[in-house]
Amino acid sequence: MRMTRTGRGFRRADFKDANGEECSIQKSSSACADLLWLGQNNGSHHPVTGSCLARMHLTREMARRLAVMLGYFADNGELPTHTGSKRKARP
Repeated sequence: MRMTRTGRGFRRADFKDANGEECSIQKSSSACADLLWLGQNNGSHHPVTGSCLARMHLTREMARRLAVMLGYFADNGELPTHTGSKRKARP
């Protein structure tokens, strides 16, 4: 991943997914809460905000829960049987 900053100074990392689609993770400019954008850069756009609808707008708690799921998948190659599963070491 390549770390950059947006024109407004927010950190952003760009990468391609397994299908070669351009994706990114980016700190949101929201003044109301700590949020980030995650997902494909291209897709349909919201008619009012212009935001890409292929990207998720995540809170810190959503990111925390997603990180657990991603970590489990990275370690085990599967999703856990329930959201409270702990990561286990790879064999």
